[in-house]
Amino acid sequence: MLSLLQPESYHGHRRRPPFFEGWYFKLVDASEVARYAVIPGIFLSDDPARHHAFVQVLDGATGAATYHRYPAEAFTAARRGFEVRIGPNRFSASGLSLDIDDEHRRVTADVRLGPLDPWPVRPWSPGVMGPYALVPRMECNHGVLSFDHPLDGHLTLDGDRIDLTGGRGYLEKDWGAAFPAGYVWMQSNHFASPGTSLVGSIAIVPWIRSAFPGFLVGLRHAGTLHRFAPYTGARTEALHFADAQVEWTVVDRHRRLEIRAHRAAAGLLLGPTRERMESRVGETMQAEIAGRFTDRRTGTVLQGTGRNAGLEIHGDLDRLLALQT
Repeated sequence: MLSLLQPESYHGHRRRPPFFEGWYFKLVDASEVARYAVIPGIFLSDDPARHHAFVQVLDGATGAATYHRYPAEAFTAARRGFEVRIGPNRFSASGLSLDIDDEHRRVTADVRLGPLDPWPVRPWSPGVMGPYALVPRMECNHGVLSFDHPLDGHLTLDGDRIDLTGGRGYLEKDWGAAFPAGYVWMQSNHFASPGTSLVGSIAIVPWIRSAFPGFLVGLRHAGTLHRFAPYTGARTEALHFADAQVEWTVVDRHRRLEIRAHRAAAGLLLGPTRERMESRVGETMQAEIAGRFTDRRTGTVLQGTGRNAGLEIHGDLDRLLALQT
């Protein structure tokens, strides 16, 4: 229960393989020219020879991605709270420090995160997963550790120093046995209205001997979190994929959220299966997410477009669509 109430903490201290856990730091400078994702994590396979820790670095402007591998023994994590070390690299809720020097590239960083704005955690609804977080052995769990926060510090890649002070960040994580067989994930915290942030995901969720399309959407605006998920009584009304965009509409009794996410060039990241980390996840940080939110009870209508958006569309999308019908 303690680990459920601390989604930011490492969950693998007593887990048997297959298991992975990773944190996703999104870093965008004040000019919105430099966009990076730094992803530390651990992967434990049924084959001990494949155990390892890693730090991935994605240049969201060019799509260039590097995977920096470390022995599993180089990974340490606090029993409580978010304090992780991978070799000389450190990660926590207050910031990250990088000292990477291998055949791929030289990366250093000292970045401090401002006050975080996490998805609320309650005993009966531990974060973004809601009551599903209480279900043991979910294939993949998700946590939103901060919708939006200021950055202070710098990132240096092969001698090129990027000043991140005054920029904006986002922080989330995943843990479990493997990524879903098919899913869509999107996120932006760069809207015309400061403090507005949107994150959403829909995926194939294995369930006993079948599967269902699990989804979650969080729209943070003016200090209020508007949540859409099966456990809030919401449902997906429409989901469509085209060559250049995703259209997704979620509704409940009183609210409606229409999303149109435009794809862009993506970089390849490694994602976990039950056997290995594979080059299989294309992610862009150049997408745009247009959204329209309506609440019939209050007459509230919010409309805007998120910039510098992260977008992943991966796996068996035909099956994901089929589960919707």
